[in-house]
Amino acid sequence: MILKSQVEWALHCCAILAGLPAGRYLSTKALAEFHGLPKEYLSKALQSLSQAGLVDTTLGPSGGYRLAKAPSELTFLNIIEAVEGNARTFVCNNIRANNPCRPLGYCESGPCAVARIMWEADDAWRQKLDSVRLSDLIETLSKDIPAELWRSSFDWVLDRAG
Repeated sequence: MILKSQVEWALHCCAILAGLPAGRYLSTKALAEFHGLPKEYLSKALQSLSQAGLVDTTLGPSGGYRLAKAPSELTFLNIIEAVEGNARTFVCNNIRANNPCRPLGYCESGPCAVARIMWEADDAWRQKLDSVRLSDLIETLSKDIPAELWRSSFDWVLDRAG
């Protein structure tokens, strides 16, 4: 399974937005500059987050995006589904029905083992992503990123937040 690049972008942008003080917004331009991404493409990911109600947006010179919920209320699954949708990652086309050795009139009554295993894997993947909150990511990042880089990144964002 390959997720769109926009999933990575959305997760990173939400991590940045999680650090904004109340009432402050960060522009698409600033988020794109921070991550070295094309503004036009990043805008699509941010629009998906907005349409899903995960971020609030405002227009004007100090406009941009901010989280619509607390980081502890947003999961990786929320963000991924905002960008990718919530359709299953495996679609069964029932190719077993093409088996030339099947007796005439034979019909399987339920999903095959391949579909069941793939759907179980999809459910496990979704459960894992639903168990990781954006606040968990922030906690991990605060430990993984050197203190000076963490501080300078936060200062950079605050300088550009409206």
